[in-house]
Amino acid sequence: MPVLREEQHRIGRIGWLRAAVLGANDGILSTASLVLGVAAAHATHSNVLVAGSMSMAAGEYVSVHSQADTEQADLKQERAELKADDKGKHEELAAIYVARGLGPALAKQVAEKPMAHDAMAAHARDELGISKTLTLRPL
Repeated sequence: MPVLREEQHRIGRIGWLRAAVLGANDGILSTASLVLGVAAAHATHSNVLVAGSMSMAAGEYVSVHSQADTEQADLKQERAELKADDKGKHEELAAIYVARGLGPALAKQVAEKPMAHDAMAAHARDELGISKTLTLRPL
C-alpha cells in the first residue's frame, strides 16, 4: 500500500503569511500615506481618500506577491523532488488518492496517467492545491 510521505511545503502556511504581510504593510503604508496626505499643503478630503486607497492597493499587492513567491518556492521544491525520486513521487500521488477514498490498486493506476502526462502539474494540483487557473497574480 502506498505511504504518504511527510514533506515540508510552505503552502499550508500561506494564509497566515499573507495575513501577516498584509496587516503589517497595511498598517505602515496606510498610516504613512494618510499622514503625508494630511500634511500636504491644502489637503482636501479627496486627497486623503486617494492616499488611503493607494496605500491599501500597495499593501494588497505586496501581500499577494508574497503568497505567489511562496507558491513558486514550493513548485521549485516539487520539481527537484520529482527529478530526484520519480518512483517515490508516483507512490506519493497514489497515496493522496488513497487518502481521498480510492482503493490502493486503483489509486496506483489512476496516478500513472497524470504522472506520464505532466507529473509536475499533477503534484502541483493534487499535492499542493495549485493550478494554472488559480495561480496568484499580484497585478
